[in-house]
Amino acid sequence: MQHPVVIPLFDSVEFIQDGNCIVNQYITQISLSKVVDAGLVVEHATDWLFEQKHSENNYKAYRSELTTFLHWCFDVVSMSPTEVMRKDMSRYVDYCLNPPVELIGYFNVPQFKFDQQLGERVPNPLWKPFVGKKYLGQIQPYRLSDNALKTKIAILSSFYSYLMGEEYCERNPAQIWLNHSRFALTRRYQSRTDEEENSLAFTELQWSYIMTTVTTLAEESPELHQRSLFLISLIYSCYLRISDVSARAGYSPVMGQFRQNHQTGIWSFHIPLSKGGKKRSVAISKALLDALVTYRRYLGLTDYPSQNERHPLFVRHRAAGRGRDVGLLNANLGIRQVRDEIQNIINLAADNAQTDGFIHDAQQMRKLTAHNIRHTGITHDININRRPLSHVQADAGHESIDTTSQYLHTTQTERHESALNKPLDHLQGINE
Repeated sequence: MQHPVVIPLFDSVEFIQDGNCIVNQYITQISLSKVVDAGLVVEHATDWLFEQKHSENNYKAYRSELTTFLHWCFDVVSMSPTEVMRKDMSRYVDYCLNPPVELIGYFNVPQFKFDQQLGERVPNPLWKPFVGKKYLGQIQPYRLSDNALKTKIAILSSFYSYLMGEEYCERNPAQIWLNHSRFALTRRYQSRTDEEENSLAFTELQWSYIMTTVTTLAEESPELHQRSLFLISLIYSCYLRISDVSARAGYSPVMGQFRQNHQTGIWSFHIPLSKGGKKRSVAISKALLDALVTYRRYLGLTDYPSQNERHPLFVRHRAAGRGRDVGLLNANLGIRQVRDEIQNIINLAADNAQTDGFIHDAQQMRKLTAHNIRHTGITHDININRRPLSHVQADAGHESIDTTSQYLHTTQTERHESALNKPLDHLQGINE
């Protein structure tokens, strides 16, 4: 049986955010032929890996394991990581315990190297995902120790926790496999996951500082922050993930994604490719529609998008001097640019809250990120605007109503007030 070659996907930390044309070609081919969301998965993996930049050893171990796992998903079983279940994780474990012999290396080589002819870094074809041993020059039977296996699955569990925090998937098959494996009894406790950290929402007070800050900036510096104002408004109102409004391989958000049903007159925002390669349409409010009109007028466009309009949703600011973006027009923002722009607004809003004496709120705000705006929109709509759970579930793209229900929050005071006038007998008033 001919096994596919494994191509390294992630360069060393100082180069990982630069991208690589050979890797991009491979991912594009996979997206078109096997796994439609391969590009988005790799984008998330790149962001997660970059967060490990302060620990060189962790970074190297994590990228090797992710490359091996994504190779198995893309090339061996043609499956998105979001589709992987516990039984599939068991298949992956079996694959790691008995890998193809051509994927076993016996000496260390860098994953990427500089190609003199091309003048750029390229994946090293000599790199292998599995490391074997030799004794007196003789190849020994491949063996994966229990500790090495636990480390592999623990890394994947951490990655899945990150994806769950980003709401890119709703389960952690690596952790589920660990919980039901022979290793379960040796695990002392499960630490707080990234998902819990990422499920936080801005409070009403904190959110008011976000909107006041970005609105003021849009008025004072429209050339910089009209875009910021509509970007934040859109993510909040439509519960969007950062990837839904960011450009990547195979996806470039455009104005034509705002669509009107000509029979009902209702406007919605269409997402053609979200997690797991799924698409969805989100109902939009009158307030967001008014914000769209304001944003488009600033851009010199008509009030409402025409059908199939291809104008980029969020155009990059034209750069001056030198750099990759110089002279670049009508180019959409990427995931990192969106995150950086929103994080800047959050930090400025936190500064304003601190100036007004809300020290604790300011501290909390600085711990939150662009992704928490999606959580805030969902939380506020359920708990403040009282939207039906089923409506929020559909707009948020949750597979299960149980996921949406996790956003229900009540305080002790609210519970007391709702219980205060409860009768013991609902028929008592009628009988009297």
